[in-house]
Amino acid sequence: MFVLGIDPGLSRCGYGCVERGRPPRPVAAGIIRTDPGLALPQRLAEMQAELRDLIGQLQPDVVAVERVLFQHNVRTAMGVGMASGIAMAEAAAAGCEVVEYSPNEIKQVVAGSGSAGKEEVGRMVTTILRLPKLLRPADAADAMAVALCFLAQAPLRRQPSTVSSTLGGQG
Repeated sequence: MFVLGIDPGLSRCGYGCVERGRPPRPVAAGIIRTDPGLALPQRLAEMQAELRDLIGQLQPDVVAVERVLFQHNVRTAMGVGMASGIAMAEAAAAGCEVVEYSPNEIKQVVAGSGSAGKEEVGRMVTTILRLPKLLRPADAADAMAVALCFLAQAPLRRQPSTVSSTLGGQG
């Protein structure tokens, strides 16, 4: 199973793909950049094409996206929201399962604390994936953390249907 994590952003959209295993195996990581000098529609079209190509190349089963909760800068929040929407739409169009996690959920699962900083999350991603060095830029490490969050939570997501079937459909 391949999981593609997305740390959405209009100027820099991080991605990280892992394969389920013990330990999880890193497959790809990086960022998609758009030129702030271009008009918004062109930037969105460029991002959409890049995400479509990435999903086509990696063929993930699941695309996990960091949920946009709150930003002090409204303009930044709008760009992040647009990037997030494009990522989810492209993933759904490709037939992938799509899930979202809050930044606190991701930090809690990967680093053990919902208030962990970027550096701590990056170090834990490096440790979990047995990487020789920290992923740079941090957006790529954050995207890997989103994918790792899905892998850690996946057994729990399937549990209610197992419990329900064990109880004869009552639950």
